[in-house]
Amino acid sequence: MTSFGGTASQGMVDWNLAVATATRLVRPGPEISRDEARAVVAELRRHAKVSEEHVRAFTRMGTGDVHDTPVLVVDRPGWVRANVAGFRELLRPLLDKMQERRGPGAGNAVLGAVGGKVTGVELGMLLSFLSSRVLGQYETFAPAAPDLPAGTAPGGGGRLLLVAPNIVHVERELDVDPHDFRLWVCLHEETHRTQFTAVPWLRDHLEGEIQAFLAETDVDPMTFLERIRDAAQSLAGGRPEGEQEDGGRSLVELVQSPAQREILGRLTAVMSLLEGHADFVMDGVGPEVVPSVAEIREKFQQRRAKGASRLDLALRKLLGLDAKLRQYRDGERFVRAVVDEVGMDGFNRVWTSPNTLPTKAEISDPAGWVARVHRTTEP
Repeated sequence: MTSFGGTASQGMVDWNLAVATATRLVRPGPEISRDEARAVVAELRRHAKVSEEHVRAFTRMGTGDVHDTPVLVVDRPGWVRANVAGFRELLRPLLDKMQERRGPGAGNAVLGAVGGKVTGVELGMLLSFLSSRVLGQYETFAPAAPDLPAGTAPGGGGRLLLVAPNIVHVERELDVDPHDFRLWVCLHEETHRTQFTAVPWLRDHLEGEIQAFLAETDVDPMTFLERIRDAAQSLAGGRPEGEQEDGGRSLVELVQSPAQREILGRLTAVMSLLEGHADFVMDGVGPEVVPSVAEIREKFQQRRAKGASRLDLALRKLLGLDAKLRQYRDGERFVRAVVDEVGMDGFNRVWTSPNTLPTKAEISDPAGWVARVHRTTEP
């Protein structure tokens, strides 16, 4: 098991306890025999490889060069371990800063009582909840570990995670062809891997924006930890009826300062582009290689839109996941409109530099992006 050893941020969150808690609480996957599980893993690996060729041909991004970002087919605890490692690296500056703010006095005593262990338990509860919902993920900022390899490209590698039990669960729930559904999921996640491997500056740009956002954060440590506790108590049923929709402030909204709003707008636009592009590609490639793609898309969209329950919707809001759902929808509309107007090669100018990325306003105004990026230089 990966160990997430101590730094100043260890006092704010006990990462090892978060992993242990999530692993203990994670719900079991669907009933499946050992032989069937092996077959699913093998098929997902094959689909990931085939998807790379389909995505590159459709998007005209990248080359035939083999990149070294690994594909990992994981179970739910494996997803938890991978994400804790990534969260710890990304949040280190913020948590170290919050740790420094802990001074003597009553407030510090209360925070000390909460402690990193309590926060670790609560974070583990949230991760156990999320671990049963994620189908796949390209981990852009993945640190390598003995049991979790990552790419070694200059500037940092990544890894592609496919969560086998969740894919099997959803394909059964939707009652769709399992082989088609597995390939369809791989097409989406492979698009993310292609985005970052074919656009060398994208990873550093995104990390720079995230770190700038965190550097501007001036949130009180108790407020941040209380919001995590609210989410965990919602999962445990520890909040009074009706209180779990207390204005719907998400964790992201809490850590905003006026200086961060501009950064958050740019991040929102980039994430909308990346998610919408992946949805566009998976549906664009789909008809040729996934015979039942229309049925899968219709059923999956219905599932994505309605959520599993009222609690699911409340947690989506609290964790900012409702914003991610909007990113899929708005980003896909942007990509489709631009490709319709200027073609795939014209759309691919979006990857030229950070200056050609769409703004938050342009995500809702594709013609505005086209006018800005493709405007004529003729007199």
